[in-house]
Amino acid sequence: MGDDTGTGRDEALAKLARLRQHQRDGRRSPHKPLLVLLALGRMAAVGSSRLPWHDARAALGDLVAEFGPASNTSRVQGAAYPFTRLRTDGIWILDHDVPMDTITPLNATDAVGQFTADLESLLRSDPGLVASAARALVESHFPPSIAPDVLAAVGLDPDAVLHSPDAVPDPDPGSRRRRDPRWRDAVIQAWDRQCAFCGFDGQFLGATVGIDAAHVRWFALDGPDDLDNGLALCVLHHKLFDRGVLGIDTGLRLCVSTAFTARTPAGKAIYDLHGRLLQGRPGTLHPAPSHLDWHRDQVFKGQPLPV
Repeated sequence: MGDDTGTGRDEALAKLARLRQHQRDGRRSPHKPLLVLLALGRMAAVGSSRLPWHDARAALGDLVAEFGPASNTSRVQGAAYPFTRLRTDGIWILDHDVPMDTITPLNATDAVGQFTADLESLLRSDPGLVASAARALVESHFPPSIAPDVLAAVGLDPDAVLHSPDAVPDPDPGSRRRRDPRWRDAVIQAWDRQCAFCGFDGQFLGATVGIDAAHVRWFALDGPDDLDNGLALCVLHHKLFDRGVLGIDTGLRLCVSTAFTARTPAGKAIYDLHGRLLQGRPGTLHPAPSHLDWHRDQVFKGQPLPV
């Protein structure tokens, strides 16, 4: 029986891991993973993944709008896509049949979705699997700078999930990319150990502190560990860059999204970045145009502030 349980566990978790394969040509498609993460959050909180449409309509719509790429699709439609289409992945069921992508029957019947019985049973019997599945999904679709934000938004403990020792089986281990351990230091040195946006260059006991090496095109979305895909950014501006608040135009000037607001002087200082050229010493390799195009298309949200 132990072997059968192990096989069922591996097969179920491999189905979750395969959701990453829905990413094509570098385009972000986190809708289904966000629904699964939301359902995993429910499992952790109440022991069941049952999710009525009237709850998913608001919660999932907000998640897709906040953590997905910019879209003209309404929040309700953005929630209806994964809520109905996740059934095709063999891990999600609805309590009655409704057409794909259609909002009206979902509203009329208030369908309830949840994991399949086998997956639900496996996750309920071993709470550690909730954390390992969530970790695999969030790391496959989001950069480390915002993974904790996603997990907290779905009701999961970021520390518990991101330090989960269990691993979800890789559906295609031969093609898994490995990070270059030298890349971080190379990027920070290339930008003279200071933030490319604001110039922050904190040092503590002789070591650079508060500066990250940021991928322009996310590593999870096939971004290479190359110098022309890296920026040295302070922790704050790294997060804002990965959340789509900040971007870079074709003239290598910073853009601040019109969707960003702030009330305090410290927050309003973000507005002052708009129109500023990337900072770097002479000879610093700037991000490649293709990576900047990807970020503007897949991450930056709203419109740039007027000049």
